[in-house]
This record gives sequence, C-alpha cells and structure tokens, in this order.
Amino acid sequence: MSILNWLRRREAGAHPHDEQEIAGLTERVLGFSPRLRLVPRYQQRLGPAVGMALDYVRGLVAGLPAPREASAATWGTDPYIHAFFGTAHDVELAFSRSSDLREFFDASTGADHAYAVLGMTMTERRTLGIALEGDVMRAEVPQTRVCFSDHEVRICGSTDATLREEIVRRMLDQLALQSLANIAADTSRRDVLEREHGLLKARLRLLERQSTGLRSVMGGDEQADAGERARLREQIEQNDRELGELGDKSGALDRQLEGMAAVFKDARSCFSIESRRRRLSLMNVLLPEGSTVPGHELELLTARVPGDPPLVRTFTLVRFARAAMLSRMSLLDEAERLL
Repeated sequence: MSILNWLRRREAGAHPHDEQEIAGLTERVLGFSPRLRLVPRYQQRLGPAVGMALDYVRGLVAGLPAPREASAATWGTDPYIHAFFGTAHDVELAFSRSSDLREFFDASTGADHAYAVLGMTMTERRTLGIALEGDVMRAEVPQTRVCFSDHEVRICGSTDATLREEIVRRMLDQLALQSLANIAADTSRRDVLEREHGLLKARLRLLERQSTGLRSVMGGDEQADAGERARLREQIEQNDRELGELGDKSGALDRQLEGMAAVFKDARSCFSIESRRRRLSLMNVLLPEGSTVPGHELELLTARVPGDPPLVRTFTLVRFARAAMLSRMSLLDEAERLL
C-alpha cells in the first residue's frame, strides 16, 4: 500500500478488524433473528455496521475504571465498597448469594478470584437527620441520603480482560435486541403481517425474560431458574420454527437487515454510560459544596438499558475471592435469622 493510500485510510478513520471476528459476531447477533440469514450477502451487508458498533462499545468498556477489590476488609478502606454496602458482612452476603458466581467458581476450579460486574439500584431519599452547623449540633436537618440496593452479580471472568470482552459481546447483543424491538414495533409497512408482527413481539418478550443483552450484565430484573430457562429456550426454538414457516414477504427481510445495520451504525444512541460525581459522608449523606463534614467524592457509573420496562442500573467492576464465599449452610442460617 502506498503512503498516500495509507494517509487516506487514516484520515477516513478506518479501523482494521479481524474478518473472522466480525464474521463470528455477525452470526452471533443474527441468532436473535435467524431469518435474516436468508437475505443474500447478509454477512457483507451487516458486517461493516457490526465493526462500527464494536469500535464504539470497546471504547466504552476500555474506559471503565479498574476492578475494585470487594471484600469485608475493603469495606473499611475503599470508600466505594463502603458506600455500596451497609456493613462489611453485607459484602460477602451479596456475592455469596449469586448463583452465577457460584457456577463460575464450580466450573473454574483453578481460579482463586473472579472478576465480575456488580449491578445495583441507586436511589436518593430526602430525610431528616443530625448535622453540625458551625459549632452547633442540630436535629431534624433536611438531608439527602444515597442508598444502594438490589445488588446482583451476573457475569464473571477469570481476568479483567476476559470480563471486559464478555461485556462487549453482551452490548452487541443489546443492539440486536434493539433492532428486533424496532422491527416488532413497525406496523407501517403492508408487508408486516399481523401474525409475523405478533411472533416478533413474542420473541422479544422471550429474549428479555431470558435476561439477554445488558440485562444479563447489570441485573435488575427477575432472574429465571434453570427450569424456567429451559422452558424459555424451548419457546424460542418454537418461535424460530414458526417464523421460518412464514418465509419472506415482499422483501421484508431485506428491509429488516437494513434496519439492523442502521441500529449498529448508530450504537451510541441505543445505550449510554453516565458518570455522576457525588460527595458522600460515611453515612452516605450527600454533602453540599463547601461542607466540612468528612466524606469522599465518588464517581458513580450508571447504565441505561432499553427494554420493556427500561432499566437504570449503577454498576462497578469488582474482583472477589473464592475464599470469601460463604457456605450454603451459612446462607441458610442467615435466611432463617431474617425470618
């Protein structure tokens, strides 16, 4: 390649991709709408859009802070872990209750640690509390307390790098879900038959119940047990067969593939990660600017996940030790204590 051609490629912002990787990711996202494989040259038409989305989501994930050590010990030293959990014991409880984390350790016998995404619900509540104003301690002072609840750990990896790559793949899954939602919601075309429209909407509901895409990363919805997951897989396979029997109607699949490519090209509009700074006291009270109360300034990350209903989840990457997992008997004792 000449220097002139290289400069032109650089100025155009071209990103070289591994063709085999793009082909594999294209097949992965088409698994959400397998009929689109009937469209001629679907790989060549969708692959470049998948590459554009891959650049965007990899950039997002690469910009996430390094995983935090989550343990009873770091509850007393890491202001983030201290803010996220009420007590040091709550850290071990939250992680030990994760069936996905247990499955990871069972399958990875040589792993002493797991890297994971901790998803939470963050709420701000107006309360009355005690505060020092000047040299006077006052009661019933209006305050805003930041609370973290519904802690969930869904996806895990043996290293920070493998975890981030899995998050990238789940983000691409989310884009595929969004394109399917767009197709299911489009009633403007005559070739979208009533039966096809109903089947596509049913497919979207099944996939969301299966916690596909970013819902499988952040949590926040009801997690299906093994039996429910098996039933969902059977229903999705039946949905595949019924959609396959419809065939193509007046080029509808061609337009649907174009719609999917448009979603991947505009990945940044489908979901975002928001960073908000909050200065919190040791009791998670929001401190106003200029406050002399001891506290820490935290940069909290929130992901907005589209769907029905949409999810808003605060999250962080963490590392958790196998040795800190509580036994199942300890969890049963804890449950009995709370009854």
